[in-house]
Amino acid sequence: MDEPLITLEDITIRLRDKFILPHTSWKITTGQHWAILGPNGAGKSSLVRVLTGDVPYVRGSITHHFREHPSEIIGYVSSELQEHLIAREKSQDMSRNFAGKLDDFEKARTTILAGAHHGSDGSPHLGRIADTLGISYLLDRGIRHLSSGEMRKVLIARALIKSPKILILDEPFAGIDAGSRKKIAESIAGLVRQGLQIILVTHRAEEIPPFISNILFIKNGKVLMQGKRNDILTTENLNRLYDRKYFDHGFTLDKRKPGAVNSASYRNGILVDMRDVSVKYGNTLVLNNLNWTVRRNENWAIVGPSGSGKSTLLSLIAGDNPQAYANEIYLFGRRRGSGESIWDIKEHIGMVSSEMQTLYRRDMAACDVVASGIFDSIGLYRNLDSEHKRQVEKWIEFFGISNIANNIFTRLSSGERRMVLLARAMVKSPELLILDEPCQGLDRENRKLFLGLIEMIGRDTDTNLLYVTHHQDELPACMDHILTLKSRNKMK
Repeated sequence: MDEPLITLEDITIRLRDKFILPHTSWKITTGQHWAILGPNGAGKSSLVRVLTGDVPYVRGSITHHFREHPSEIIGYVSSELQEHLIAREKSQDMSRNFAGKLDDFEKARTTILAGAHHGSDGSPHLGRIADTLGISYLLDRGIRHLSSGEMRKVLIARALIKSPKILILDEPFAGIDAGSRKKIAESIAGLVRQGLQIILVTHRAEEIPPFISNILFIKNGKVLMQGKRNDILTTENLNRLYDRKYFDHGFTLDKRKPGAVNSASYRNGILVDMRDVSVKYGNTLVLNNLNWTVRRNENWAIVGPSGSGKSTLLSLIAGDNPQAYANEIYLFGRRRGSGESIWDIKEHIGMVSSEMQTLYRRDMAACDVVASGIFDSIGLYRNLDSEHKRQVEKWIEFFGISNIANNIFTRLSSGERRMVLLARAMVKSPELLILDEPCQGLDRENRKLFLGLIEMIGRDTDTNLLYVTHHQDELPACMDHILTLKSRNKMK
């Protein structure tokens, strides 16, 4: 115990063309388990990626007190890895279409085994790890058909397949239901008892497991404080970490939506009408004979465990799921498959989801990402008129992202990108706003800001909300209806 494992001495991290975390010193010893907290864009993920060698540093030194290469000893799980794997799968869609193999997606077991040491076979360990995490039923399912929470568990298994000494978990509980969060925390605690050391990056102090012994705070690109858990993790210190002050923007939301269809064209004011809807991927039945109606002036919360079909349900509405054509679904008064284009649907919908974040892979300014929401495009291919520019500037100012508006979107932190996508979804004041785990990746203060805005939209405008979350404390008071989905998979 207390033998040095990794030592950082007076380092400064180089992040492309800027330097962060100057003069940082940090010693990780055997038996220690660390949690790292800080606001969006503070540098948390950059710090832990220095440990793996994925982010360069200048000045100072890093000493790994073991003979193996860091990639062999350190396992790493993050939302960025999840985005990368899903984006890679999407890039194969054209090849699958030409080959006529529309369902030939990478299986979860393949994703997990890819994490093994180069040249080694992790198969003997797969069953044990899958049982530990309760994901045996997912192994032969395509990763494109996994929920965000299911995919996160698959990535943890991928990191464990090489039997690491240190496991870095960057927001591991994001997008996962309360029951699964508890199971994963228990599984990790069991691995800790077997000698695995944990470094946790999180925005939620309440999710820090009891076994975490040390805390490190990062703010404004600098280490604010570090030390033993009981000394650092106090209410006073947390308030100091998140002391961002907001001012009154004088912001008002337009009651009248650009391009909104006359309500008389909607039968009985119905926006969404699903009749005996079923969705099946291979042998997995995700939705079974679902009947659901969303009317004007209704705000719906959609809840249920990971894998219960929440994201699938939203994809049927957003026009991104081809199985919509095999079901009886009416959107904004028209049946899907009756001659409408996908743009006819998207014109009335704003959406924020983890999958949306994966679509923006090309370099473009954050302000252009916001502006692209006006045209429902992934990328900005049209010039903005004066009214469009006003809308973009107004939402950027409201979200407090003016300081990053001209930065490249893909170079922002995960939380900063989520704020940009929220502005993108709202820039056209949509008739239906779909929010799939919208607070995922947001720090404490940004969650407060966003939830206040959602409450304003749901209460004071004609925009209708469909809101998915695994955190009951993130349900705005304006949500007046609830749809609960139950998992059809046997969870262990």
